[in-house]
Amino acid sequence: NSSDTNTDCPFQLLCFLKLHTYTRVQVSIDICGVDHPSRKRRFEVVYNLLSTRYNSRIRVQTSADEVTRISPVVSPFPSAGRWEREVWDMFGVSFINHPDLRRISTDYGFEGHPLRKDLPLSGYVEVRYDDPEKRVVSEPIEMTQEFRYFDS
Repeated sequence: NSSDTNTDCPFQLLCFLKLHTYTRVQVSIDICGVDHPSRKRRFEVVYNLLSTRYNSRIRVQTSADEVTRISPVVSPFPSAGRWEREVWDMFGVSFINHPDLRRISTDYGFEGHPLRKDLPLSGYVEVRYDDPEKRVVSEPIEMTQEFRYFDS
């Protein structure tokens, strides 16, 4: 069994699904993001939930733009904290009053959010290990040719 739903209020809906007698969702399996640059609300946040009691999965989707902040679902689903951090780190989708919203997959000095489609493929800096200095070195990217945009 599985079902999908779209909402602008994921916190209220997820609390309802956790507490309702006929759903009893106990686990937040995953929270992921999708970037759709052509949409007004370009980011989609997808919550994948599991009810072990009824052997069913529910997918809840909501959308946001660069300035919209989403309510975290850490209080009803403690495991969601890690997934929300990842969505923020990879896409830049912010969560209001999140207890621990910091980078989880990228370095603290990383500029931007790597899964956004507007991030340059080359990135901004080159990171490498310098054996003589025995440390990691960050250097600005040197482009050997001028940047070309092919989608016109």
